[in-house]
Amino acid sequence: MELEQFHYDNKIVKNFLYATIFWGVVGMAVGLLLALLFLFPNLTDGISWLSFGRLRPLHTNAVIFAFVGNAIFAGVYYSTQRLLKARMYSDALSKLNFWGWQLIIVAAAITLPMGFTSTKEYAELEWPIDIAITIVWVAFGWNLIGTMIKRRQRHFYVAIWFYLATFVTVAVLHIFNNLELPVSLFKSYSVYAGVQDALVQWWYGHNAVAFFLTTPFLGLMYYFVPKAANRPVYSYKLSIIHFWSLIFIYIWAGPHHLLYSALPDWAQSLGTTFSIMLLMPSWGGMINGLLTLRGAWDKVRTDPVLKFMVVAITGYGMATFEGPMLSLKNVNAIAHFTDWIIAHVHVGALAWNGFLAFGMIYWLAPRLFKTKLHSTGLANAHFWVGTLGIVLYALPLYVAGFVQASMWKQFNPDGTLVYGNFLETVTEIMPMYAMRAIGGSLYIIGVFIMIYNIYRTAKAGSKVEDELAEAPALKKISKGRLAGEGFHTWLERKPIQLAILATIAILIGGIVQIVPTLMIDSNVPTITSVKPYSPLELEGRDLYIREGCVSCHSQQVRPFRSEVERYGEYSKGGEYVYDHPFLWGSKRTGPDLHRIGGKYSDTWHFNHMYNPQSTSSGSIMPSYQWIIESELDKSITERKMRAMVSLGVPYSLEEIENAQEQMTEQGTEIVENLYTDPDFVKSYEASKERAAANGEEFVEMKDREIVALIAYLQRLGTDIKVDDSEETVSN
Repeated sequence: MELEQFHYDNKIVKNFLYATIFWGVVGMAVGLLLALLFLFPNLTDGISWLSFGRLRPLHTNAVIFAFVGNAIFAGVYYSTQRLLKARMYSDALSKLNFWGWQLIIVAAAITLPMGFTSTKEYAELEWPIDIAITIVWVAFGWNLIGTMIKRRQRHFYVAIWFYLATFVTVAVLHIFNNLELPVSLFKSYSVYAGVQDALVQWWYGHNAVAFFLTTPFLGLMYYFVPKAANRPVYSYKLSIIHFWSLIFIYIWAGPHHLLYSALPDWAQSLGTTFSIMLLMPSWGGMINGLLTLRGAWDKVRTDPVLKFMVVAITGYGMATFEGPMLSLKNVNAIAHFTDWIIAHVHVGALAWNGFLAFGMIYWLAPRLFKTKLHSTGLANAHFWVGTLGIVLYALPLYVAGFVQASMWKQFNPDGTLVYGNFLETVTEIMPMYAMRAIGGSLYIIGVFIMIYNIYRTAKAGSKVEDELAEAPALKKISKGRLAGEGFHTWLERKPIQLAILATIAILIGGIVQIVPTLMIDSNVPTITSVKPYSPLELEGRDLYIREGCVSCHSQQVRPFRSEVERYGEYSKGGEYVYDHPFLWGSKRTGPDLHRIGGKYSDTWHFNHMYNPQSTSSGSIMPSYQWIIESELDKSITERKMRAMVSLGVPYSLEEIENAQEQMTEQGTEIVENLYTDPDFVKSYEASKERAAANGEEFVEMKDREIVALIAYLQRLGTDIKVDDSEETVSN
């Protein structure tokens, strides 16, 4: 049989590998800084772009899309070429994929600290960057499918199935979750509102975990674990069951993030049901991965690559057991909004994604540079330091979550809350936050050990960017099924049909859950007393979004006695109909704010933003002095209101035309309230005199950002009253 010679493109794999390591350090360093900000909230005092609320989405995006994303591309580009016996379809598309992805990451690293955010979790980037992501992702898929078509290997191995499902599903998720109406170059509003926006976001958010952090890594597991162990995958039949059941079931599970919320009960129940079902295919994949190592356990004891992979697969098993457990309502009632969720997420991120990426890097480096790994001892040291880091990171946060849940729900015999002050909980868990920072430090130290090891390996090796390979050309055979050929065997040589069936499998769940919620009005009953935000409140809400307040504060009071006692009447779906985007949050580092309106004076809010510790002793909230000093940009307020009208918010033409006057009037009322505080008057008049003496322009208080933010906070939860809320509901 005549063999064809060709060259594997190793350069693209190396580029993605370098980017994986670089962005991994950046993302983890930002995460460590965030952990330290819990302990030292004024560490970056006065620097707006280093505030917790702005850095938190930078951390999650850097770790998910920069570190894990580049690791995915590195593994996919290496394994796909060898599984299909072909160079990637287009070198130009490979380069577009690499450089485009890096530019997107840089854009995120610039815009998120500047406060340009859509605030939708794991989808915070604004609309121009979303378009760039779409273009680069299409280039990746085009390159992948093109390589599948020109392959020299007839059947697609299981890893290819997972890569293909990743491409089609992430494309669908990204497009539908990021449908937004631009207002300016870096400002847009989600086309969905309130309950509908929450459902679409967590359909995306959960499945970003599923189809970006899981399915491509399962493909990498199916390729690199057998390669590292030098053994075939344990079960071909189990891999088929694992693949199809996983991609079909996963897409339904998103609503388990919204249990006890204003989401319709039927959607919550579907999310719970499919989350529990998800345990079976997830553990099927874990078992398939671990049993691939049967007969190779002696090698595991000495080979750091396999050590990393075993812990990674075990971490996957732990996280995919915990996820269905957390979807049970009685467990979710305890865990949601606590640090338990943070621990759960990081078991998946640090163990499953991090350790599998590290194992892959240690396996790839010697082969890409045609040499031996510089030091097995250093790789083993990295493994143990990293493992200890995971333990010291996760365990304290589990304890913190249990403490939070317990303290939030305890009652005295007379029916009052034992811990009525939210800060009592925060004070109690500070030692756990300190241990978390230590664990994170150990984990990143392990990464630096790896960097040195890989650097020395690369230096000792040689650059082979185009690796010679040979394989027989693929002969054409019948398009139909061959005699004795099973359906799935036939499907494994049909890229288009495989892609279509995978797309159908993932679309069913999304259609069943999302379409009724978007199309049937009765799923979100209206409340007649709920009115649109005033122009100043709308601007204040955008400031709340800009500063990332949703990272620490929820706006969703659940129907529990403890929450109603602490925060007020539980939240109704009809209260959010004008919220583009929704701001329910997923973590309570601070108290819920949905009923904060009117609870405190304007002066309290002013002082709280200037120095949180002055109003709340022991608070770990940083100060936001730049909001108090900065002038509010009112130049596009009318444009924002017109955009809202396009999205169904009933602003009248007169309200839009008089927006500036309305803002001045409402701002003046707030300033008058601030003037009741003698300390404010003294400080304000002194600053005015200093500005005059120095010839500086003085911004009147009514025109400052803090006034808009106060207006928004004082509006929250004031649209309904407990005694008449039921009477105001109408369909």
